[in-house]
Amino acid sequence: MPTEKLPLAAKGLQLNFCKTLACDNFGDSDEQHYLVQRTNPKRPALVCRKCGAFPPLINNNEVLNELARQDSVQSHSLPSCNNSDCDHFGLDVLTHRELYHAFGYSGDRQRYRCKSCASTFVDKWSGENQKSLIQQKILGFLFTGYSVREICRRLHINPKTFYDHINQIANRCRRHMSLFDTRLQHDRTEIQLASNATPLQPLSNNGVFWYTTAEMNSGYVIAQHINYSESHKPGTQLDHDPFHDDAQFLPTAFIGEANSQSAVTEQSIFKRVDAKYQEILARANVEDPLGNYVSLNYPSKGALIRPPYTSYAHFLEIQRAFSHCESIELYMPQEPMLRSAAMSVFLNRIKENSIDLLYVTQDSAFPLEQSGEKIDIHLVGWWRDRWAFTELNGLHKGICHLNGAENNEVYWLKRASATKAKEYQERFYTQFTSLVNEPRRKLRPASLLPLLDIFRAWHNLCHQDKLGSTPAQKLGLISKPITLAELLS
Repeated sequence: MPTEKLPLAAKGLQLNFCKTLACDNFGDSDEQHYLVQRTNPKRPALVCRKCGAFPPLINNNEVLNELARQDSVQSHSLPSCNNSDCDHFGLDVLTHRELYHAFGYSGDRQRYRCKSCASTFVDKWSGENQKSLIQQKILGFLFTGYSVREICRRLHINPKTFYDHINQIANRCRRHMSLFDTRLQHDRTEIQLASNATPLQPLSNNGVFWYTTAEMNSGYVIAQHINYSESHKPGTQLDHDPFHDDAQFLPTAFIGEANSQSAVTEQSIFKRVDAKYQEILARANVEDPLGNYVSLNYPSKGALIRPPYTSYAHFLEIQRAFSHCESIELYMPQEPMLRSAAMSVFLNRIKENSIDLLYVTQDSAFPLEQSGEKIDIHLVGWWRDRWAFTELNGLHKGICHLNGAENNEVYWLKRASATKAKEYQERFYTQFTSLVNEPRRKLRPASLLPLLDIFRAWHNLCHQDKLGSTPAQKLGLISKPITLAELLS
């Protein structure tokens, strides 16, 4: 196996190293500790000389490009400096108020001036919303299950007008969430997070994954991303080459592998965890869930991003938002795509012992802050991950502390929960089943993206639990739920 160099670091970011915590090479990107081969794309490209682990290689620069793409999508239409030669270009005023001066009004809309280049711009969503009434009706119909065709018929509008309204509503929702996200980030000295990744359209098989991270206790959704770009073109490499530019884009051609996804759910929790490891090892790239797909219905427009790149960029955004926090807890389902991304991005915190990363799997009704009397410890999978399993009243739960912490299983079995992100995604599917599963929308995921922004804002600011509190209320960001009229103002 010929020895070659690892993919080059990008702006000090090097994500290629052994991810086995007990290995001496963990976190070490010295290429002499690894075997790197580029001749056979069907074999592991990187093998650790010490422990034999084979973490897939990734293009560091393209991860940063994916993060920049995500930033661009999230800041779309938000007020920011529009001078491409300025250092403040694209940095929205709602998040970076220190970079701008308020500079009067244009009509009833706020105008700003950049402190760096002195260019001015207008916050077009700061004025009164003249379309608030019809947009409230649109959201009311959407959230009560009406189809697009039925909404258009009832409101006497055509589909193009409907989608124009949806895009405008999404822009206003992004503006609202930018304010609250910034407030949350500044107020926290520690944070507990739950992450999940799931197909955006479960019945479509189109390869679009939806990554979500929520605050564990309140359910406030902090970040969500999609491995799909409406504006880019599909990639040209059938096999992933991390040494190649645009390595993150998936081509339309797809060679399916043996589908080993486990359909058995009524097993012991140990067997479910073990079956998941077998499913993972059946992938050519253990970090890419597309490896379990037999076929792929590539979207008719735009490009798919290889799922690991979006995963790494997702956690880079989380790390950036909470870099000032003294401690972070991050819970996730049993998925190495999320595990490797989190361990790579939070490498320094792992070494400083200021983060806890855990796999969590549990029956949906398993109560928080409780643990069964008996705890079973098992080393599971090729990686020999140390799992702790318990049972309470016929309900099961398992945790695996990915940092390697031991002898505190009772504490983590009571505390750890990854359900909030999953519950949020399941509520979206339930709320918009007809839109998500519509056959004609199978190859057009772009039409769902504005709806995700709307749903996140509604979930965080408007949706009340049984006690009448919203996630933003639970975090002290607002004093009462926000109405649809206020959301659209």
